[in-house]
Amino acid sequence: MRSASSILRSQPRLSRADYVVFGGIAVLLLANLTGLVFQGNGFNPLVHGWLAVLSRWAAVALVWLAVNRVRLTRPDILLAAAAVTALAVGDTAYRLLPDDGTGATPSLSDTGYLLFYVFMVGVLVVIAHRSLRAQAWPVLLNSALGALGATSVLAVLLSPPLETAPGTPFSGPAFLSTAFPVLDLLLIAALGGIAAIPGRVRGRSGLMLAAGLLLFATADTVYARQLHVDSELIGSALDGAWAIGFALITAWVLASVRRDDLPGRSARSAACDGTAYGATSVTAPLAATAAGLAVLLLASQTHVPVLAVGLAGATLALAAIPLAFRQRHLHSLSRTDELTGLRNRRALAVDVATRLRAVDARPSALLVLDLDRFKEVNDSLGHEAGDLLLEQIGARLAGALQSGDLLARLGGDEFAVHLHHADRKRATAMARRLRLVTARPLVIDGLSLEIGLSIGIALAPEHGSDLSGLMRKADMAMYAAKSSRVGQHVYSPGDDSNDKARLRTLHELRVALAENQLLLHYQPKVHLPTGTVPGVEALVRWNHPTRGLLYPAAFLDVADNGGLMRALTRAVLELALDQAVLWQAQGRTVTVAVNLSSRSLADYQLAGIVITMLADRGLPGSALMLEVTEEFLLVDHDRARNILLRLRKAGVMIAVDDFGTGYSSLAYLRDLPIDELKLDQSFVIPMLDDERASALVASSIHLGHSLGLRIVAEGVETAEVLDQLARFDCDVAQGYHLSRPIPAAELERWLDARTAVPAGMRAIR
Repeated sequence: MRSASSILRSQPRLSRADYVVFGGIAVLLLANLTGLVFQGNGFNPLVHGWLAVLSRWAAVALVWLAVNRVRLTRPDILLAAAAVTALAVGDTAYRLLPDDGTGATPSLSDTGYLLFYVFMVGVLVVIAHRSLRAQAWPVLLNSALGALGATSVLAVLLSPPLETAPGTPFSGPAFLSTAFPVLDLLLIAALGGIAAIPGRVRGRSGLMLAAGLLLFATADTVYARQLHVDSELIGSALDGAWAIGFALITAWVLASVRRDDLPGRSARSAACDGTAYGATSVTAPLAATAAGLAVLLLASQTHVPVLAVGLAGATLALAAIPLAFRQRHLHSLSRTDELTGLRNRRALAVDVATRLRAVDARPSALLVLDLDRFKEVNDSLGHEAGDLLLEQIGARLAGALQSGDLLARLGGDEFAVHLHHADRKRATAMARRLRLVTARPLVIDGLSLEIGLSIGIALAPEHGSDLSGLMRKADMAMYAAKSSRVGQHVYSPGDDSNDKARLRTLHELRVALAENQLLLHYQPKVHLPTGTVPGVEALVRWNHPTRGLLYPAAFLDVADNGGLMRALTRAVLELALDQAVLWQAQGRTVTVAVNLSSRSLADYQLAGIVITMLADRGLPGSALMLEVTEEFLLVDHDRARNILLRLRKAGVMIAVDDFGTGYSSLAYLRDLPIDELKLDQSFVIPMLDDERASALVASSIHLGHSLGLRIVAEGVETAEVLDQLARFDCDVAQGYHLSRPIPAAELERWLDARTAVPAGMRAIR
């Protein structure tokens, strides 16, 4: 089985080429719309023909590029791509292929148009299904209300075509005037139902989809009502409405792939405090009820289709469910986490406070639980996968607790458990049990994940008698468990000072990044056969104003957990490349190596940032080497390959740091563009006294050479180890025997002194 980090895949992102195509689509669409405005009615081969068709097929190409990025993991995107393609086929046939004059239907254009609506109905069904998953029945009721209210209004608007029966099952325009409105009814029903679901399909991408479909429905309604008056509507404003609607739907597909507001993200966002059942859950049912009532009032004054009357009556019937009964469910929802069905933060606060205030209150325990590396899973697999993971984790935690224990989701990937009548022994035993049940592999999107759990424990009344105090101390204990990687930790008074020190360090590190307090020391890497120095490794230091020079161990974990790792990595890259520019001006050809953390590598913008930094300084790619962890290459193979290939194309060199300490595999050595393997010092240091360590070093060197890789031995602390490495044909050595990490000016003096030494003696200095 693999850990959570071992299955991370890259989040789909649009490339620069995609944006070029998207820009081309925008130009074609603008030209098409401009032509429609000035041309007016009547068919123009350029405006209504080639420009319209080219813009459709350019959009099709871009949409299928997006599908390729999500593969088959997003059925809504796949169906949308099929819909866009079907519409492009229909438009091409209608605008460019001559009519055979037989009047037989469905023609190729009719089929394409109808399939567009069928596929788009499928898109909305997929979204509605995801949105309604795990919802309470009042939400389903409100969704049905929204759907019925919306379709009752549209049925009134579509009364002429709906009441005019075609002469034959497929009789050209008559058939389309009925089929399109019926499919529009289905689209509007789905949109109305989704709109009534709290917190779903919102944001700019959701609005683009809704606006695009509403434009299509509006244009179809006008088309259907006027077809019997003017059978040739091409060239009218309807063309513009359809074109804009098509562009909005295409933009929705691209935004759903590029941005984080995927189906499921809204669930996560809405469920953070369990109170998402708010404005939309009240407004949409009220609007639907008003629409149904308006249709019935209209029916009392004039002729209204039977279908519209029936839909309006059904809307009011559903709305007639007693309000008090609905209010009880509304109150229940306000205490329930929407995503997992567990208590939310509000419910936990009320229930635990009641327990703690009870006259016969006995000792109890509050546990705060945080998933390890959940953000990496969420960022890489997508928010929908993250939501599925949280649902499964919530179910496992609930199944492990005993009667009387309270479980709540606080928000994000944090849970809390209140153990009634629990002492320290029971609390620690339950923490171990919860860690065990969550450690079992989870299957998400066909991938096996193992999720770690960090748990902080606070005891009542020992550590406090109110929820806020217990929560604060349990949270501090949880952070101590996470930072020390022990899994669980019971609060102790020392955690207060540690927590304050962590927060102070985090604040000071933000200031340090803003005020350029970071600096680099450089450790030379000596080429053993020649004694030359082809490169150096840059190691970050913090010139703290009061604590002096701090080494990475004092602040890297704080930066990682505090969300500053990406900013710190970029600062280090800037310092290293600025120094490379100075050395280049001095005539020193030295490659600077920079270590990258897994979190930094998860930044999809990293490759572009590195390439831009090099270009801005006029440096070749070979001036920089990036040292990545073996684990990252193994656990995120697709992302690693994409990043490394892009960097390699720019000339940047890649080294695998700490080789042999992770989950070793030969596959990535074959598949990925790697220049250098760095043998971990845990093998190099004991190699003279440990035959197995020596054998591992020798075999690793041989393996690397057989694959055309350069081998670097870290941790060289004695001349004897250096000699042994030379006998093993190791390429490069690095360690305290050669030089400690030193400031740039001191390194320059070291390099100058080294050039004065005969070549045969350099390797042993």
